[in-house]
Amino acid sequence: MGDWPFLSSFILPPFALILILHTSFLPSNLPIGIFDSGVGGLTVYRALHERLPYEHFVYLGDTARVPYGTKSLSTVERYAIENARFLEAHGIKLLVVACNTASALALPAIRHAVGVPVIGVIDPGARATVTIAAGKKIAIIATEATIQSGAYANAIATIDPLIEVIERACPLFVPLAEEGWAESEVARKVADDYLNDLRNNDIGALVLGCTHYPILRDVIGQTIGKEVVLIDSGEAAAREVQMLLESSELSSPHPERVTRDRRLCDDLDHFYVTDAAARFARVAELFLGTAPSVLEAVEVWGHDELRTY
Repeated sequence: MGDWPFLSSFILPPFALILILHTSFLPSNLPIGIFDSGVGGLTVYRALHERLPYEHFVYLGDTARVPYGTKSLSTVERYAIENARFLEAHGIKLLVVACNTASALALPAIRHAVGVPVIGVIDPGARATVTIAAGKKIAIIATEATIQSGAYANAIATIDPLIEVIERACPLFVPLAEEGWAESEVARKVADDYLNDLRNNDIGALVLGCTHYPILRDVIGQTIGKEVVLIDSGEAAAREVQMLLESSELSSPHPERVTRDRRLCDDLDHFYVTDAAARFARVAELFLGTAPSVLEAVEVWGHDELRTY
């Protein structure tokens, strides 16, 4: 995973000053927490692991209640807070909300509910995209729920209201990724149907606005054209996590002791799911090339009317 050359002078965003205040009394040897509504957040875990191999991670996939995109605001907030508090109770120094829906709808509620810094994926992705697009059009591809929320378009407009944004829902990319068909002819045909009309449209950057989509990066890139820079919001979030850890002196101590034999999903990282652990492990192997060494099924909810039988 390489840095985008346009971001060599990228500055930590102003909100990070508030986050740094949260970190004053947090031990630097604690792990980083990550939660997603399911398996897609594994691409965010990978981006964090590659950028911060000396850190440890605790991942929660709320597979019992996926998808979040069809739920109401209040329900998404409740699920997200329960997930965040579960991870905080396991001792973390920072929380990454890898779920696009929760990042769009629930970040203020999450930040109010927990006592650790919280970073989502939408704002970092938007900041990176505006910088790289350099005034050209921006394309956003995501699930129907994320497109309907307007989260990326709104975040981009807040930074630069003059940039033209084109949004496109690409729902079939999710099952293609989870079934291991990312390099298939079917995936190429679907990508062509979704994206071919965006070629030669003066697009400077395209946001991969779903955590599954980096799995199809090659097919998407070939379809949209090599001149368009693809922005992985997970990578953008990982970069901001690194900057925050360094600026708040929360980076893991003695990194040279833990980098030598680190690998994805090793026994230094702990994975939790709320259902379907075997399927999660299978998809993790597709996405990451290996299944989690430590994977545990748990319940994170309190009184949940949706789960009364």
